[in-house]
Amino acid sequence: MATKGEKRINLSKDDLLKLTNEELAENVLRLQASNTQLRNLLKKHTEESTVNSSCSPKKRPFDFTKHKRRHILLRILYLGWDYQGYATQEDTMNTIEHHLFAALTKACLIENRQTSNYHRCGRTDKGVSSFGQVISIDVRSKLKEDYSLSTDTANEIPYCKILNRLLPDEIRAVAWRPAPPEFSARFDCVQRTYKYYFPRGNLNLEAMDKAAKYILGSHDFRNLCKMDVGNGVVNYVREVRSVDIQPCSQTKSNSQFDMMVLTLVGSAFLWHQVRCLVAILLLVGQGYEQPEIMLQLLDIDANPRKPQYSLASEVPLNLFHCQYPFDDSSWLTDIETLDEVHSTLQKMWTFSSIKTNMLNDILDQITKLRTEQEFSFDVSETLIQGVKSKIYKPLMQRQTCESLESRLQHYSKKRKLDECSENTSVEAAAVVPKVEN
Repeated sequence: MATKGEKRINLSKDDLLKLTNEELAENVLRLQASNTQLRNLLKKHTEESTVNSSCSPKKRPFDFTKHKRRHILLRILYLGWDYQGYATQEDTMNTIEHHLFAALTKACLIENRQTSNYHRCGRTDKGVSSFGQVISIDVRSKLKEDYSLSTDTANEIPYCKILNRLLPDEIRAVAWRPAPPEFSARFDCVQRTYKYYFPRGNLNLEAMDKAAKYILGSHDFRNLCKMDVGNGVVNYVREVRSVDIQPCSQTKSNSQFDMMVLTLVGSAFLWHQVRCLVAILLLVGQGYEQPEIMLQLLDIDANPRKPQYSLASEVPLNLFHCQYPFDDSSWLTDIETLDEVHSTLQKMWTFSSIKTNMLNDILDQITKLRTEQEFSFDVSETLIQGVKSKIYKPLMQRQTCESLESRLQHYSKKRKLDECSENTSVEAAAVVPKVEN
């Protein structure tokens, strides 16, 4: 047992159970102090940013009332590997949405988020990228009428060009188009395409493809996602319209290092649905599970509780395309913007390719040193999160998560308790005697 006052880092559950109440209290106080310190650092960083921006010569506030507005769709690409997800978060500014709104505000294209009539097509998690993210938003316009549907780019603000000057290199505005004021990037999207990239390794691609085909059509995917009952998601039926596994390039070398891509097309997807599907497909490809495991997971009558398994990595996932009820050729862009985006991405590709080929040469040299037997490339160890067990336990023999019905009951009771607590507070406030002067 550690002595009093000694720092405890990364304690296990068993270690915590051995602590005395005094030691537990010390750990809680230490965590609270650490949280306070982190909040102060974040506050200091924010205040410094504000001071630095205020040090510049003060400009007259931009008068949005003197300008017309229009509703547009913006097509955004981003490489999310080094970001904390797409959506804005309270405890970090390192999100795609934060940078996007910072650029929109600085360019005086919007006054603020609250009045911008903003919607996003999808909310991608930490580390996930997108080539086809779309947002709908009201922006400032040079035209003489409000909410124009004109496609005359010569007399309009070059939205993509302006934003790209202010955005980080990993986030680019690619194209835009006018839309009616009521059009929503989220609710008017008719189809979404996700891509997941992975190396061939020693995977049985035929077995993976067979398992993948079982998810075609409409199914209840509660065992192949993270249930989000707390945010009101109670329907887990989704339609998968297309699923395909193909090599990334036309060269068929059958090397372990060949890159493959899983392409999924559907009307909408659940939280972590693609990463759960890929995790199961990788287990099938490794031979740990049969393709029919997918049928068992889709059979919620026989298996109403999701077995515990780890997610596939977020890094290879890409929200590749969002389809709307109009032709893709109607997106507006210009040669200068496309050249800039292409040049920026090619610089990133150059250094990534150099690193990839350098690693390939090093791997070749290491392989030559082992003459007895070739190395085995286990993709599941690389792409499936968590610690791999020495002895594999089949999915259907593992512990299961709480069922959807149990979760619904839990949140229903919680809401009732919250309502009772609120009512009690209101009643208590109502019976407080008035103090007469």
